[in-house]
Amino acid sequence: MNLTLVPVGNSIGVILPREVLERLRVEQGGHLYLVETPRGIELTPFDPDFAEQMDAAERMMREDRDVLSKLAK
Repeated sequence: MNLTLVPVGNSIGVILPREVLERLRVEQGGHLYLVETPRGIELTPFDPDFAEQMDAAERMMREDRDVLSKLAK
């Protein structure tokens, strides 16, 4: 897919086709994140830092299930 770069003030913007926006489930004014991977740059609507924090929280909850259960009482 060929994307067009356009000037936006002192920056450069990228025109994303409607089909790409629909697949990413974002609209005008939404947020996207650029993530550097071994395969190159990925564009995602998901905050990778938040995803890492949630993974860490889920691991902790699994490991300390008994303690959390007792605290909940």
